[in-house]
Amino acid sequence: MPINVISAGIATTIQDMGRPGYYHLGIPMGGAMDRLALRAANLLVGNDEDAAGLESVFVGPELEFTQDAMVAVCGAELPPKLNGEPRPTWTAFKVKSGDVVSFDFLKSGARAYIAISGGINTLPKLGSRSTYAIGALGGVDGRAVQPGDTLPLGTASKPVKDGLDVPVNLRRTPGNPAELRILPGLYWHRITEQAQKDFFEDTWKVANEADRMGYRFQGGRKLEFVDREQPFGAGADPSNITDACYPYGSVQVPSGTEPIILHRDAVSGGGYFMIGTVISADMDLIGQLQPNTPTRFIKVDMATALAARKDRNKLLNAIREALS
Repeated sequence: MPINVISAGIATTIQDMGRPGYYHLGIPMGGAMDRLALRAANLLVGNDEDAAGLESVFVGPELEFTQDAMVAVCGAELPPKLNGEPRPTWTAFKVKSGDVVSFDFLKSGARAYIAISGGINTLPKLGSRSTYAIGALGGVDGRAVQPGDTLPLGTASKPVKDGLDVPVNLRRTPGNPAELRILPGLYWHRITEQAQKDFFEDTWKVANEADRMGYRFQGGRKLEFVDREQPFGAGADPSNITDACYPYGSVQVPSGTEPIILHRDAVSGGGYFMIGTVISADMDLIGQLQPNTPTRFIKVDMATALAARKDRNKLLNAIREALS
């Protein structure tokens, strides 16, 4: 039996762990921006970690259930309500047929992940149910959720206990200021030594242009470029390069003014230099940053990046153990 969407909130989309393997064709991996939060929510309701759920930005949807189910909301502190009664986040709660789940005002973070036992069972496209609206893939007919939609559910894989929760010390959220660790990249030499120093010393703020494709940051000093002879095939701006591939998390700084971190739905290549790349362990944090959030970029080396990835895997394993 499906879920009926009464209201859709803001930019509510169906997301799972994405569709890897097509980036060379210009189709991004996509999937949840905060993967740890979606995994935790799925574990709370007895789903496989990669089951499809809902990703809501700032404002949650209103959902009518036509069957009994378990629900969990992780990520942003967007408190759910069951028939108007508050329920805690990062905690599984039971709903019955005819119940309505809605949401209170956002307390912190940016994106909440709503997992439902059985997972959302829309038709996969290229191996994923994740919504990639630009390519009209996944989601509901290739788009975000809208009022009047019905969302089919799969079969719950295992029973879970009402009230099961993720321990507070295992809930990873950005600090204030947020800190994002960056590994300098192939084009690091394009800016002066002073600009390299300024970039990591300054406190930046998240701009209003912050979505699934990328996050823009403002407020730091303009970067100065090393003089060069314009390469064949590159644009005239000193931040232009001959077109190259963009990794997830890469940081562009067009004209040296406002860094842009490319995220899950980013394009796969283009003509802007990349100052470096946000390490994989910190990519989830970006999706929880609201506009105007103060942010520091932290320079790291490869050994630190690999150690951080190992620590993140330990955190995920600790969540699995706590919920097993």
